[in-house]
Amino acid sequence: MKIGLIGFGKAGKAVANVVLQHKEYTLEWVVRNSKMMEHASAKEFLGVDCTDPALIVSKQGLDIKDLLDAYPVDVIIDFSTEEGIYLYGKVAAEKKIKIISAVSHYSEKEKAFLKQLSANAVVFWSPNITLGVNYLLFAASLLKNIAPEVDIEVIEEHFKAKSGISGTAVKIAEALDIETESINSVRVGGIVGKHEVIFGFPYQTVRLVHESISREAFGNGALFVAKNLTDKLNGLYNFEDILRPYFFNESRNNLS
Repeated sequence: MKIGLIGFGKAGKAVANVVLQHKEYTLEWVVRNSKMMEHASAKEFLGVDCTDPALIVSKQGLDIKDLLDAYPVDVIIDFSTEEGIYLYGKVAAEKKIKIISAVSHYSEKEKAFLKQLSANAVVFWSPNITLGVNYLLFAASLLKNIAPEVDIEVIEEHFKAKSGISGTAVKIAEALDIETESINSVRVGGIVGKHEVIFGFPYQTVRLVHESISREAFGNGALFVAKNLTDKLNGLYNFEDILRPYFFNESRNNLS
């Protein structure tokens, strides 16, 4: 499977590192904001020995159609910004290239644009693309359905420079139908990302915790999504769409 990557910050570099080391996937190119290292190779920058082209391309003055004609891909993985989708979205959808966005925040305008693109292509969006945190989110939703009156608090911990409440924590609050005031944020050095959901029952508590040890977890999650989108029809998908068959197929197997 041929992959193009939008964004080469800390998360983007970690994702590129995972893709480059995976034999079933080929990193064709990486688009970054700066012209620095343009026409160099991400594999050389990251010190990975492989045959992937992994061409580094600058966003400045880029004609995305020319890039896709020269280096066609099956999937575009986006770890850039809210505005990044406008760089490639329309052309990618026209070419039936699958879009996987891991951008943390989108305004209603961008969400509407994703929905528009999904009429002609497979589009996936998750503000946190790690498999573990989405397992936590799905399991938390199931527990809330079982005990709708339970007390719930969310704690999110991130590195000191991260501003605002994490998009993942907001998504957890939305999924569990709780106010954002129930989200407690911690910002200290040394933490990549940690989310905890506390369920307070009479005489007991349940805690679901996910902690990212390395940003490479984003890469593993993105490839998990890419694999599970292979046979999907055009539409807008999220992690619940990907995970639900695993949960309930297993349940049916246990009952048979």
